[in-house]
Amino acid sequence: MKLRSCHRVSRRLAFLTAVVTLSLTLPILHAQTAAKAERALQGGDQTVHGGRADHQALPALAIPELELRPTIGHISTGQQAANQEQAPGQVAAVHPDPQAAGSPAGPAQQSQAQSAVPQPDSSPPARSLTDKAIDRVKQVAKSASDIFNRVPCLQPKGVAKKSFVSLPHVASKLAEGKPVVIVAFGSSSTQGWGSTSPEYTYPSRLAAQLRRQYPKADITVINAGVGGEDAPEMMKRLASSVIDHKPDLVIWQVGTNAVLRGIDPTEVGKLVEDGVTKIQAGGADVVLVDLQYSPRVTERSESAGQMNRLLGRIAELRHVGIFPRFEVMRDWHERQAIPVNDFVISDGLHMNDWGYACFAQLLGDDIIRSVGAVKIGVNAPGNVLTYRPM
Repeated sequence: MKLRSCHRVSRRLAFLTAVVTLSLTLPILHAQTAAKAERALQGGDQTVHGGRADHQALPALAIPELELRPTIGHISTGQQAANQEQAPGQVAAVHPDPQAAGSPAGPAQQSQAQSAVPQPDSSPPARSLTDKAIDRVKQVAKSASDIFNRVPCLQPKGVAKKSFVSLPHVASKLAEGKPVVIVAFGSSSTQGWGSTSPEYTYPSRLAAQLRRQYPKADITVINAGVGGEDAPEMMKRLASSVIDHKPDLVIWQVGTNAVLRGIDPTEVGKLVEDGVTKIQAGGADVVLVDLQYSPRVTERSESAGQMNRLLGRIAELRHVGIFPRFEVMRDWHERQAIPVNDFVISDGLHMNDWGYACFAQLLGDDIIRSVGAVKIGVNAPGNVLTYRPM
């Protein structure tokens, strides 16, 4: 009898112990679960699977993926960045996802975000890299918009003039509203070294000017500039970079790197004349662009002068245009009293945004005049006179 009584007491004690233990454990488990849920809301739960950490962020807190675009000393924005890939190890400008930033959220999305996202504190957030990049782009755009308000781009008066003749092929197509393809062929001055953005290179400036003038026209301007090249390298890619595009106009900037590298101007002249002949065989107009007036070129004045004269003779012999860039830039400095540092960057060679903009405007003005001449029937044959922009 006493044994049975002891068993009953023992079972009751065990039951009471289990109840007490459970009552103490439940609040602790509840607190741990709440803390885990709070961490998930704030930063995503991190779970380890096979030595690999998987971050399980809530959909409502997903951060838009940033666009990355490699830069060459400048920042770019918009669709251009979306169309280019980032090479490993390259510095990139960051731009927020336009879809996430620009699309208004619907009521359901707003409700979900409000319920899932904890309220931010009242202190202002630190400026992100994205904000700084956007501010920089705005500053560059503002600088470009008033670039000619600060220093006007004037037609040089100190440059010798020749009779103006239209570029018959490209001018006729623009006058008739037909699609036009222009290839800017050259080295770093064409590629745009020294500009703060691809939009501020001379081919991009020229394209924008012509599209403003002919808003209904289908105008394509291809930038085929490769830094460091001159006639020997350019001739190797003439077919793929120029002729295969079936251009209506080719603007060929050449000669500077040959002077800097000490290449014989006569050898360069033979290559350029051969290239012009091949371009003309496809029916395109041609404008040669000679050297720039800059410290690193003028210190080799004898070779530079020989190269400029040689390009001028080729233009006359092949009945193509010549843009006397050297004389135009010298006029900026000597007659218009513009300091060289105002149109050449610190390397003493390449133009800056203003230099490219004025160069493009002067060239674009003459293409526009060519179209006007065609419309009124004053279109001299392309094999009679040499085109000059002034």
